[in-house]
Amino acid sequence: MQQVNTSAYRQDTLWRYIISGCGLALIVLTIAIGAFLCYKGLGTFTTYNHSISEFLFSADWAPSDSAEGGGKVGAAIFIFGSVITCALALAIATPFSLATAIFMTEISPELGKRFVQPAVEIFVGIPSVVYGWIGLTILVPLIKNIFNLRFGFSVLAAGIVLAVMIFPTITSLAADALRSIPKSYRAASYGLGATRWQTIAKVVVPAAVSGLMTAVILGLARAFGEALAVAMVIGKMRA
Repeated sequence: MQQVNTSAYRQDTLWRYIISGCGLALIVLTIAIGAFLCYKGLGTFTTYNHSISEFLFSADWAPSDSAEGGGKVGAAIFIFGSVITCALALAIATPFSLATAIFMTEISPELGKRFVQPAVEIFVGIPSVVYGWIGLTILVPLIKNIFNLRFGFSVLAAGIVLAVMIFPTITSLAADALRSIPKSYRAASYGLGATRWQTIAKVVVPAAVSGLMTAVILGLARAFGEALAVAMVIGKMRA
């Protein structure tokens, strides 16, 4: 029996080291990628004598093809456009995501578990190009007709497409945050005479606010990483 326990302990220790090594490898890989990008990117400012203020605050983007550098590398328009598009997507997606998460966990848990949550999780696996194609063929002409524009390509179209893309991420994480609140919190609120909506607004949501903020931040991170779908519906840019 002691020999069996020793063997099991060695296996547990081995797998613990393997899992820890994989986790450390991911951390090292992430740091290495960041260091490589910084090393290559700093050449723009050190070798080709472009200033950081020009890069951050200038809207002129016309880099030179020569080895000596030159030209202009103002990325303000790209930074500002990314921030505006992601902020619009968050403004659209967050209320719907929180409302869906509350419905799944507090209003109708059985219906949410059987139908709503699987439907939300399906959207996570849809490729970005599919969202972009649907936005290009349906949303862009719709915006063009509604607002009587010459073209339907716009920040609004990009924001709506991004909102649909980050909706399942925020919803799933927000639902997990709400489910993590102990049932005793709800029972105590009901025991004091609070209604269901008062319990949700005054007890459950404030207790889960850190998890809800994490869901929104992770949704924002995905929004910043989705370039293909946005490029398909936001329109062409002139250098």
